[in-house]
Order: sequence, then C-alpha cells, then structure tokens
Amino acid sequence: MTKGRFSILGLACTVLTVIMALAWIFPIYWIASTAFKSETDTIVAPPTLVPWPPNFEAFAYVIQNSPIFRWYLNTVLVSLSVTIFSILFSLMCAYALSQLDFQGKRAIYGALIVGFMLPFGALAIPLFMLMNSMNLVNSYLGVILPQIATPLSVIVFKQFFDEVPRDFRDAALIDGASDTKILFGIYLPMNWSITWAMSIITFIGTWNNFLWPLIITNSTQMLTIPVGMTQVQSAWGIAFAKTSAIAVLASIPTAAAYLIFQKRVTQGVMAAAGLK
Repeated sequence: MTKGRFSILGLACTVLTVIMALAWIFPIYWIASTAFKSETDTIVAPPTLVPWPPNFEAFAYVIQNSPIFRWYLNTVLVSLSVTIFSILFSLMCAYALSQLDFQGKRAIYGALIVGFMLPFGALAIPLFMLMNSMNLVNSYLGVILPQIATPLSVIVFKQFFDEVPRDFRDAALIDGASDTKILFGIYLPMNWSITWAMSIITFIGTWNNFLWPLIITNSTQMLTIPVGMTQVQSAWGIAFAKTSAIAVLASIPTAAAYLIFQKRVTQGVMAAAGLK
C-alpha cells in the first residue's frame, strides 16, 4: 500500500510538473513561431502552430527599419556598467556592515531592508525628479545610476560575510593589511561563487529592465532593447510578426547567458531565496 501511494503521488507530481512546464513554455514557443510567420498568417483562424516554410521577412524588416544594433549597444553598455559597479559597491557596503563597527550601522541596514521591500515603481517618480534636477534625463548616466543601488546584493553578501570567522580579519589586521586588501584579497576569493551568481542575476535583470529606461529616455537612439520592442509597429497598428521577431532577437543574449551560466544563476536564485 505504501509503495502504491508513493507511486501514485509521484505520478501525480510528474503530471502536474509537465503541465506547468508546458504552460510556461507555450508562450515562448508561440512568440518564436509567430516571428517566422508573415503578418497575414498571424491573424488567420485557426492559427498554425508550426510555420512552414519559415518566413524571415519580420527579422529582415526589424534589422533594416529599426536601430536595433544601437539598442543592443545601449543595453550591453548599461547592463555591464550596472553589473560591475553594483557588485563592487555592494561588496564594499556589505563588508562594512558585516565587519566594521560604526555609528548608524543598524539604521543603514534597516534602510536597506526597507529598500529591498519597496517596489521600484514606488521610487520611479522621485528618481526621475532627481535625475532631471541633475540634467541626466535621456543620458547613459541617467539610465545607469539609479540601477546601481541594489539592496538584494548587499544583503546576500552581508549574510556570507557574517558567516566568515572574525579570526581571518583579525589576523590580517595584525599583519598590517588594510580593509581594502582584506576584502579583495581574503573575503572575495572565498565568495567567488556567490559573486558570480549575483553578477549574472544582476546582468540579466538589468538587460530585461523595462520600466526605468522607458521613463528616463525620450529619444529613439537612447532606447534599450526592451523599450525598443514597443517601437516596432506598422501603419495599421501592432505588427505581431515584427514584434515577435524583435522579442526573439532581444532574448538571445540573456538566454545564452542562462544556458552558459545555468549553475551560477541557480546559486544566485537560491541565495536570494534563502534570505532570513
């Protein structure tokens, strides 16, 4: 009876998992298949699940009639800059909160927790007003600076640093090492796996960010890929094939990054999910 129960439960879980996987992957397949259709084929009824022969007109139109390569350049520049500076500043902030003693440390950490819980949409208006007062609207700095502050990375790194024995720092201080050397020479090598994981998570999140680049940019040449997708239209309204084509082109880098660094991405997700 016990074996039968477990086998039935296992079968039910497997079936449910397959159903959930299909429900998740079907929209992705539908976008990809729509990208290889002509615009007239996207509105036929009943719809065709497999576009054959594949039509590449939508991809050609997007490449020829939109500055997609400029959007790629903008997105790569923004994503790399945000990732590098965000991880660097998060490491230093987490080290200070974990290993140094100074007044206001608890208040700063509490502010980070509050910032972690607040949705970005609640901060969009004051951030835009700040960037506007600094004349950074529609500029790379305006897109990059607000995304550098990532409380999640600071909290994850701090939790790791809290678990490192204080003897490592004390011994290094006795040998005359500065806190900078201790952080980058001792703590960072022990934290490489988490650092890589958070870097990849930050890069993918920045690449896919839609709201802030939409708010802070007002010219076609400054758009990032997620925002540029909304600019691909036809004279008759939404062009389903063309929009799907640019969505496929936009997702290639992040999909490749996930496939290459799948283990690191999983570690980053598990680290974020393990916050107390």
